Amino acid sequence: MSSFSYKQVIVVRSDINMSKGKTAVQVAHAAVMTADYARRKHRHWWSEWLKEGQRKIAVKASSEEELFKIENDAKALKLPTCLVQDKGLTEIPPGTYTCLGIGPAPNYLVDKITEALPLL
Repeated sequence: MSSFSYKQVIVVRSDINMSKGKTAVQVAHAAVMTADYARRKHRHWWSEWLKEGQRKIAVKASSEEELFKIENDAKALKLPTCLVQDKGLTEIPPGTYTCLGIGPAPNYLVDKITEALPLL
């Protein structure tokens, strides 16, 4: 069992062609947006996550449909979530959903949804 109790998971679509830099920026958007949401709505989870070192894990979803399903599953457990939708200023069409942030939240809840997803 991990010594960490809380984590944030970023789910990145693997079916769209993003450069490494674009992917990094999209992941950063998801991490910041979801952490801010957790700070406002799940302050205890957020503050404990900060104390533990802000554990983050990046995983892959194979499609937009899978990304939406993961989001719905996370919302059903009342986890902090934020979808990132690109503005279309560089590499991909406007409105493309690129990734989903989940948490910070308790590991056991996040794992119910993301544990089987492959690492990015």
